[in-house]
Amino acid sequence: MTKHNQKLLALAAIASLGLSASTALAEDIVVNGTGEIPYLVDARNVVSRSGFDLCWRTGYWTPAAAETALAGELPVGCGCDADIVPKDKCEIAPPPVAEAPAPEAPPVAAPSLAGEKVRLNADFLFDFNKADLKAEGSTTLDGVAAQAQELQLEVVIVTGHTDFLGSDTYNQRLSERRAATVKGYLVSKGIDASRIYTEGKGEAQPVTGGQCNDVKPRSAQVDCLQPDRRVDIEIIGTRN
Repeated sequence: MTKHNQKLLALAAIASLGLSASTALAEDIVVNGTGEIPYLVDARNVVSRSGFDLCWRTGYWTPAAAETALAGELPVGCGCDADIVPKDKCEIAPPPVAEAPAPEAPPVAAPSLAGEKVRLNADFLFDFNKADLKAEGSTTLDGVAAQAQELQLEVVIVTGHTDFLGSDTYNQRLSERRAATVKGYLVSKGIDASRIYTEGKGEAQPVTGGQCNDVKPRSAQVDCLQPDRRVDIEIIGTRN
C-alpha cells in the first residue's frame, strides 16, 4: 500500500479517532524506521496529529502494531494510544545501579632487590699500649660475626683508635694494628676478608675530649683515657 493510500485510509478513520485514541504528548512522536507503521507519519517520521492533538491511524493499525512499532525506546502507541498499550511497556526501566567497586587492596610492595640496609656498630677496649684483644672484646666480636653472617654483606669498616699518650706516629701505627687484630678475628669467624676494610685514626678522634688532660698521677690518667683505646666496627649489608 502506498503512502498516499495510507493517508486516505487515515482520513477515513478520523471519526473513530475521537473515541478510541488517547491524548498524545505535546512533543513530536518520532517513529523508528519505515514500513508498516500503524500511524500516519510525515517525511520526518513524526506522527501526524489531528486538530484535537490525536494521532492519525493508518490501515495497518492494530493494538499489536501499536505495541510493536517503536518511537525511541518505547512502543509508538505509548504516545498515541496509552489506554491500549500495557502500562508496563511504556515505562523505561531504570538503569541498573552500578555496584560500588570493591575497595582496592593496598598495593603490595615488590621485594627490594637491595634489601634492608643494616648498620651494626660495636666498640670495645684495648689495654694501654696493646693491640691484643681482651676477653670481653672477643665476646663482642663473636656476636658481631654472627649478625654479619645473617646479612648479604657489603662491607665491614673497622677503625682503630688510641689515646693521646705517645707520639702521633706511634699512635697512628698502634691504631692500625688494633684494626688489623679485629679483622683477623672476624676472618677466623668466617667473614670474607675481602669485605673487611681497616683504617687507623690514631689519637685524632678521642671520646673523652679533654677531660683527662690534667689528671694525676699518670696511672690515673691512663685509666681515664681507657675509652679512647678502642676499635669501632660498622657493618653494612642487606637483610633479605
